[in-house]
Amino acid sequence: MTHIIKTYGLTKIYDHKEVVSQVNMNVKKGEIYGFIGPNGAGKTTVMKMLINLIKPTSGEIEIFDKRLTNTSYELLKRMGTIIEYPIFYDKLTANENLQLHCEYMGYYDKKAINQALELVNLKNIENKQVKDFSLGMKQRLGIARAITTKPELLILDEPINGLDPLGIKEMRDLFKVLCKEYEMTILVSSHILGELEQIVDTVGIIRNGRLIKEVSMSSIHSMHSEYIEVVVDNVKNASFLLEHELKLTNFKIIDKRKIHIFEPHITQQELSRVLIVNEVAIDGISKKTTSLEDYFFELMNGGEAR
Repeated sequence: MTHIIKTYGLTKIYDHKEVVSQVNMNVKKGEIYGFIGPNGAGKTTVMKMLINLIKPTSGEIEIFDKRLTNTSYELLKRMGTIIEYPIFYDKLTANENLQLHCEYMGYYDKKAINQALELVNLKNIENKQVKDFSLGMKQRLGIARAITTKPELLILDEPINGLDPLGIKEMRDLFKVLCKEYEMTILVSSHILGELEQIVDTVGIIRNGRLIKEVSMSSIHSMHSEYIEVVVDNVKNASFLLEHELKLTNFKIIDKRKIHIFEPHITQQELSRVLIVNEVAIDGISKKTTSLEDYFFELMNGGEAR
């Protein structure tokens, strides 16, 4: 088995509108697959179809080389999930919630609950009801519930929502451990592209319900497209100077204050000199290389990212 997840023409229609359209997803065994796209692009809908929470209008899903059907209960037992915000029995403790989860999953390893809580670094909560947990603690508990039964496949929809920077780093390190040491395949969505870039092997990019790209992170990193990013107070005047004073053609206006310059021969010193002499204030100038965020925004803006 080379792929844990394969979808064929996966489509979902709500109220005569295609919210997911002809998605062909390929998640390899043993990898971390990052699923990204704007709000409303269809990420959560795809994930819900993968775990049988909603049914496709058309298309097929294969999980573990088997077609997903209404009665694929044994396949679902091999998965752990967080979809949107995790829900718990608020008047029970974390341990009691996880005990219930193990009961209905038919999983009876008593040590697994404490191991999962340790992995997500939930401590000193033995007698605390979940209703008294912070959002970040509930998110950690959701991840603990997803991994308690040692699943082969984790499907995590925005799992680092509500976590502080330290918590985000801890979960990033945990996902690497789960993949490498526990041999879990992970499908994860997040809006924090810088975090995903550090852990994923493959990226799937969805826009307007269509999976427009599947690409390995190694391919993105191999581009090594160096550019100069300059942040100015007047992007219109700055772009005029780039074109007419410096005779540059390969640059892109990113927003009302930021420009990316892809000309290899121009230096930061020369750029700074021309802008300052012509009274364009510079708030920042630096050399950068193509990131997942750059790649994503180029695709979202209709570019032809490779």
